[in-house]
Parts: sequence; C-alpha cells; structure tokens
Amino acid sequence: MKIIQITDTHFSPTKPHFNGNWEPLLAWLEAEKPDLIIHTGDLTIDGADQADDIVFSLTLMRQASAPMLIVPGNHDVGHLPGSAQPVDSTRLNRWNHYVGSDRFTQDIDGWRLIGFNSLVLGRDDALEEEQLDWLAEAMAGAGERRIALFTHKPIFVDDPQEGDTGYWSVRPAPRARLYEMMERHDVGLVGSGHLHWAWQGAFDGTNLIWAPAASFIIDKLEREMPGDRLVGAVIHTFDAATVTSEIVTVPGMTAHVLDEVIDEVYPRPAAKAEATEAAE
Repeated sequence: MKIIQITDTHFSPTKPHFNGNWEPLLAWLEAEKPDLIIHTGDLTIDGADQADDIVFSLTLMRQASAPMLIVPGNHDVGHLPGSAQPVDSTRLNRWNHYVGSDRFTQDIDGWRLIGFNSLVLGRDDALEEEQLDWLAEAMAGAGERRIALFTHKPIFVDDPQEGDTGYWSVRPAPRARLYEMMERHDVGLVGSGHLHWAWQGAFDGTNLIWAPAASFIIDKLEREMPGDRLVGAVIHTFDAATVTSEIVTVPGMTAHVLDEVIDEVYPRPAAKAEATEAAE
C-alpha cells in the first residue's frame, strides 16, 4: 500500500504566500496515485483563529483524488499554555466542526495507522490525559497488526531522552508515556512534521520520519536541526510486515524562506509594536 505523507502546507485565502505550491504538489500526488494521503498538520496559516483558513485549505485538499486523513498542527488548533494561541475548546471545536476529529485510526493489511493530536500533550490536564488514554486504547486494539503513528510534533529533536525543547517536540512527561506505549506494542513507524526539516532515523527499532514541509524552509530564524532543508513529501510503502519511507523533493515546488516573509505571514511581537507605533 502506498501512503503519501504531506505536512505544513500553511495555506490561507488572505496570506497566499505559499499557496502556489499546491498546484505542483497536487499534480505530483495525482501522478503518484497513492492509496491514501496523510497530512500531519499545519494545514493552515492561522486556522487557530481564522475559520476561513480552514475552509479554504480543505477546499484545496478535496481536489486530491486519493482519500486524505488530517491531524492538526499548532497553527490549526493552537499550542501550549502560555503561547500566543493556546489550545482551547473553541479552537478544537472549530477544527472538529470543519475537518472532523483531531485523531484517527485506520487498519490496512498488517498495520494499524493511528493519527493523534500532539498539541494537547504537555498541558498536564484533562485534555492531555484523554488523548493519551485514547491513544493507549487505539494501540491496544491493534491486535496482531503493527502500528504506524502520525502526528504533528516529533517525539524528540536531538536525543530520545532530551529535556524540554519548548516549541519543537513533545515534552518529557508525555514523551515518557509514549515510550511506555511503544514498548508494549509493535510500533514500526512514527511520521511527523512541524520542524520544516526532512530527516529519517530510528529509535528502539521504530523508524522515525520528519516529513519536509510543503511551504517553506527556515534559514537563520531558528537553530540548525538534524536533516535537510527542502520542501516536498514522503512516500511510505507498506506491506504486511514492513514499511519503507522515501523523502521526496517534489518537482515545481518552491522552497520559500520564512525569514524573508515572516513579518508578513507571522508578525513577531517587535514587528507588531513597530507597526503600531508607525500608525500612531
């Protein structure tokens, strides 16, 4: 079975900076004829606050012939408490209304595919606990099938036992819970997005994939991370017992550089303050 993972498309009807990558990505998807497409979040630029971003982005996704499963990213439903857009019931309800659940299970030959919402992990509250309980139940229900997990944030960035990386990966406490579940079950793959780096590796017999974003790369705004800066997708090929994953640079897509447009797309606090002062 061929499954293509895309991620971090960052589409918007009002901030169209990255929308032009959809046409070549769609053409490539149609040529590849996957059995399923999995989108691992940041579908939108600002679905966390703009319903129109979600509606617009879903209209594009429905142009693909293959069925698509989507889990949310932080720009879709918000992030950790204390961030500018924390996950809350309003943001989650908006996502669930337009897209459907923030999680999924789908069984294929020899495998159970599980998508979950990593943005509620690290909250230390009922939302986090409910998601982890659901995930444990979904994994336990796989029976003899192997498991492939798909989510927005990676479990770790540099080291499986690293400390809190803040914005970038799952926090240590819920990460430990995930490791416990992975030890109890045959997890063959974890596919994620979020970092805007493309990388593949392994941990305790589980293949790990950071899918390349379909929108932009980051130059100097953030630190170097493992892997490569590119835009594209991942082709996962599943048979009854194994999975192979190929990171692909999609022809015709533009590797936009976020550094060059960040104040137009995601204004930083200093830029917002300067704009306010200029207006006054």
